[in-house]
Amino acid sequence: MERWKGRVALVTGASVGIGAAVARALVQQGMKVVGCARNVDKIEKLSAECQSAGYSGTLIPYKCDLSNEEEILSMFSAIKTLHKGVDVCINNAGLAHNEPLLSGKTEGWRNMIDVNVLALCICTREAYKSMKERNVDDGHIINVNSMGGHRVVASADEHFYCATKYAVTALTEGIRQELREANTHVRATCISPGVVETEFAFRHHNSDPEKAAGVYESMKVRDFTSFITNLYPPLQLLSHPH
Repeated sequence: MERWKGRVALVTGASVGIGAAVARALVQQGMKVVGCARNVDKIEKLSAECQSAGYSGTLIPYKCDLSNEEEILSMFSAIKTLHKGVDVCINNAGLAHNEPLLSGKTEGWRNMIDVNVLALCICTREAYKSMKERNVDDGHIINVNSMGGHRVVASADEHFYCATKYAVTALTEGIRQELREANTHVRATCISPGVVETEFAFRHHNSDPEKAAGVYESMKVRDFTSFITNLYPPLQLLSHPH
């Protein structure tokens, strides 16, 4: 991380969850991090925490609605004016709505497309443009995908969301190919987490907090020995010797 000290990273969806954790880690390593979200109150609080902790980097909150291209372009313009440009672009923002394929509302589908797909593409384009303008040849574009971008879960609530994440898988490969054709050392990375306990499920199931809590509770292993022996019955011989 030594070579990244003092350089600029953009983290979208930086107010909570993975985005907030990534922003904190980069600030701790000495980077200037522009953290954007529709609501920056939590980013401002995180920025103050990073400063109090004595981290060598800085966290700059920026209010931006990623479903609005004009706001994204304005953000990149501000970053150029204040911080010269973007060296690392972490496309972390993503959301899901309970809108099944056979009965969902177009508005929800459109919002998922706007944030999960189009915003990622716009930010990537503008970040690469920023790098190219400044002859930055070692930049990095990181797309936070999902395991839902590699298999479709058996839940109608998730089907359109999975489709947007499949798009992220394809887009990252397309970005990689175009970077190679451009003969640049700028890299593209796709990270696909499984279930992570954040605010995501509570926003996804905003009308049913019990269902949201159940998403995470079902993933927790209360009795590790029982869990392992159920998965691997032969181990029961070791657990209960005769």
